[in-house]
Amino acid sequence: MRATLYGGAYDITVGERPDPAIELPTDAVVRVLLGCVCGSDLWYYRGVSPHALGPIGHEFIGIVEQIGSDVTGLAEGDLVIAPFLWCCGECRPCRTGWPSNCIHAGSFGNNGNDGGQGEKVHVPYADATLVKVPAGDYDDATMKSLLALSDVACTGNHAAVSARVKPGQTVAVVGDGAVGLSAVLAAHRLGAERIIALSRNPVRQEVARAFGATDIVAERGDDAIAHVLDLTDGWGSDAVMECVGTGQSMDTAYGIAAVGSTIGAVGVPHDVVLPVNTMIFRNTGFSGGVAPARRYIPELLPDVLSGAINPGLVFDYETDLDHVLDAYQAMDERRAIKSLVRIGR
Repeated sequence: MRATLYGGAYDITVGERPDPAIELPTDAVVRVLLGCVCGSDLWYYRGVSPHALGPIGHEFIGIVEQIGSDVTGLAEGDLVIAPFLWCCGECRPCRTGWPSNCIHAGSFGNNGNDGGQGEKVHVPYADATLVKVPAGDYDDATMKSLLALSDVACTGNHAAVSARVKPGQTVAVVGDGAVGLSAVLAAHRLGAERIIALSRNPVRQEVARAFGATDIVAERGDDAIAHVLDLTDGWGSDAVMECVGTGQSMDTAYGIAAVGSTIGAVGVPHDVVLPVNTMIFRNTGFSGGVAPARRYIPELLPDVLSGAINPGLVFDYETDLDHVLDAYQAMDERRAIKSLVRIGR
């Protein structure tokens, strides 16, 4: 099969890999329809974060092509969503709602595992990992939103849930990438009355408003903090979603957080130092982490299928497997919010 291969910083190619096969009775093989490039893939692409040489890509939807003898909840031909980490469904983290911390978890598209930017993927623990989509004739917009559920929509949702967003609140989102925009959508879905999106990019501002943002703050750093405080009569936001992971973004999040609020952080941290004195003396909480996507997908799926939410709007650039490097470059150069890669049919 053909698959995207990571060869080091700025080295993305398409090459040949062995076709995946059933190795254990709990496995499945999925033929990929749609994959995409994640913001975290850019850290690898730029050489900032480590990534094993070989397959890359952890977000995909596809058709079940083979199942192991112990797989009971899936059948060949099913359309499925794969969360970005597989999970066993039986260990204590899985049973307590934290499948992303499964003791048997592994990441698609790293450490030699088949990636979602390839034609097929070997999936361990298929029953526990894959989410079956009800049979139907779905349009392209819906398919894009199903793909968004594999990671970005769930990660944005985790930011909002971790920040304890409640109906009627004034909240703020730091970061206008696909995750930040998904956090805007999640906050709106959870009933926030006023949603302040921090964004300097007109295209991303437009998506933020489509997702429910009521206010846009284009400044950064201290100027952004001052603007948000001005919008909130000096009090700050009842909940803050931090969706970037840099020191500046975290400083901004705490600078705009109201007394007693919580920061819901999902950005991969780079040079972040938490302001412990602020946390203690302003009673400002911190929560978040790697999104338990497998927990959230069944909750969000009905809203996607009904059209209540359309997280696929974050895909504003698309290409095919032959041109997957273009997908990385478009995001790296901020010409795209999130790149879709069409792989199969």
